Amino acid sequence: MSKVCIVFDRLRAEEKMLQKEAVELGHDTVMLDAKITQVNTDSKKEDFDLGDIVLERCVSYFRGLHFTASLEFMDVPVLNKFDVASICGNKMFMTLLLKKYGVPTPKTYFSFTSESAAENLEKVGYPLVIKPVIGSWGRGVIPIKDKDTMDAISEIRDITDSPHDRIYYLQELVKRPPRDIRVITIGDEPVAAMYRKSSGGFKTNIALGADPELCEITKEIGDMAAKASKAMGGGILGIDMMEDEKNGLVVHEVNNTVEFKGLARVAQRNIPKEMVEFALNYVRK
Repeated sequence: MSKVCIVFDRLRAEEKMLQKEAVELGHDTVMLDAKITQVNTDSKKEDFDLGDIVLERCVSYFRGLHFTASLEFMDVPVLNKFDVASICGNKMFMTLLLKKYGVPTPKTYFSFTSESAAENLEKVGYPLVIKPVIGSWGRGVIPIKDKDTMDAISEIRDITDSPHDRIYYLQELVKRPPRDIRVITIGDEPVAAMYRKSSGGFKTNIALGADPELCEITKEIGDMAAKASKAMGGGILGIDMMEDEKNGLVVHEVNNTVEFKGLARVAQRNIPKEMVEFALNYVRK
């Protein structure tokens, strides 16, 4: 019998589903709240009940990333690995790596001051989409259709002046159907996919009310998802794609602690069960 440790900072349906499947497979589980866990430079894995493998499932990118670093410092096997989490959590790092490994992705422009971003927009032309380099659930993703909108966003960013406000990530506005595709990959294998249909707005996030619908994993979708997973370093990932009317499928995001509650409602395969099995096989190798 093995033991699976699930680290969280907000106990969602996904973490409960993972725990349920691990128990039904005959394994013990530990549910560890990262918010109340302390680690120091003398910490050893024997000081904690971390099981045989840790599934890091924090909602907070920064909390999860630093907790993962602490686990790897103690030589605790964790999914996803620090390097994977670090890349996926930053849209600029992720986009650059997708492009480097030949994964089709929307053309993206990077600037490092509001003035430079404004100059870039004037050269490239409207519309573009601005995204925060760190963030999830579609927060801060805004279509920029004119100079007034860009000026308003730059003014706010110049006032708040957080470190990530200084990085301007501007992406072409892809002409697509009112939906995108979320593919779950486990160990580079695509296991389930869904269309996330817009509920009337620009965004297609399930967290914002988008409707899930089962999507057939065609060879093209499967191959692209596997390639994107390998580019990130593998593990358990959510690959988000758009159907560009001109360029075909493009990957616009890869998610580290991927949410799957919506997809699990329509998927033919048992997503949390396969995640647990993959995690346990990962430490048996």
